[in-house]
Amino acid sequence: MLTEERHQLILDLLKRDGIVKSQHLMDVIDCSESTVRRDLDQLENDGELTRIHGGAKRTYQLGEELTTTQKSFKNIQSKAFIGKSAARLVENNEIIFIDAGTTTFAMLPYLKAKHITVVTNGIQHASLLAEQGIETYLSGGKIKHSTKAMIGSQSLNGLKNYRFDKAFLGMNGIDLAFGCTTPDPEEAGLKQIAHQQAAATFLLADQSKWNQVHFVKVCELEDVTILTDKLDNNLQHYRAKTTIMEAAK
Repeated sequence: MLTEERHQLILDLLKRDGIVKSQHLMDVIDCSESTVRRDLDQLENDGELTRIHGGAKRTYQLGEELTTTQKSFKNIQSKAFIGKSAARLVENNEIIFIDAGTTTFAMLPYLKAKHITVVTNGIQHASLLAEQGIETYLSGGKIKHSTKAMIGSQSLNGLKNYRFDKAFLGMNGIDLAFGCTTPDPEEAGLKQIAHQQAAATFLLADQSKWNQVHFVKVCELEDVTILTDKLDNNLQHYRAKTTIMEAAK
């Protein structure tokens, strides 16, 4: 196997599992310990991984948070498919929480004919829901300018008084090793409370969110159902850890 092929195999295993053992690499690649050591040293020098005792771990670069305007131009069609499929999960007379975010916003037009009650921390979400004649509660607190989300202790305390049939959350990062993460601690706190207060939680996430890690962990993969547009073949191993629903076109 060529050096480039070995390096790509190592990186593929790291992307999938987060960590690799030198002995496993020797078995898979069918090479000597010295070859594996040289490969790992080179990849570490290139910034692709971090050496640990007996192997290597994946190097993570924490993603930055985009504004609502920036997000709204990304993966528009995928978000529409996810939003439509998420709305199908909502039954009449349910009380649901809808998180702030562009992917959750995509489900709102498909809720128009439903008799439901919605609690949200999204300013834009509340406005559209009210226009559609849906009974809507907006959590109090401070408005975060970049995402138009309500955050802070007032929002947290308010959500603790509610119970939901279902919660629909946006998420910035989904990773096999680090779970579900988001950049802002205050928004993460709201997502955590909504998840805890709901009988079932659904994460709405397009392909750009997979294998991504952000600053604050919200929940474990196995605690939620993930609704995505289409799960690529290289992500199928996530099915062993959580329930995944692919959006119907």
